[in-house]
Amino acid sequence: MPKIIVLPHVELCPEGAVIEAKPGVSICDTLLEHDIDIDHACDRVCACTTCHVIVREGYKSLAAPEEQEEDLLDKAWGLEPFSRLSCQAIVANDDLVVEIPKYSINMAKEGHR
Repeated sequence: MPKIIVLPHVELCPEGAVIEAKPGVSICDTLLEHDIDIDHACDRVCACTTCHVIVREGYKSLAAPEEQEEDLLDKAWGLEPFSRLSCQAIVANDDLVVEIPKYSINMAKEGHR
């Protein structure tokens, strides 16, 4: 079973984590199942950027992002070449190393409706 190695994040996962992932499940759902409370303001339907992650290792094992995800990623804080919306990135059979950015843009949480 593949593993997701989550790099330390000050608020969500201060020590980092190594979690077992089920192939066919999104990175976001896997993190949430393991009590890593990553933001997902649109309820994981690819309509915001709050679940943005940077895949530091294993990126090529993920299916290519679709156009809607790419369009949204253009609005993500701290966009990098290996950025993905974790709600759209489905775990395959390879291990992943994931970094949750320090900030995310969450208009509802920040009171900017």
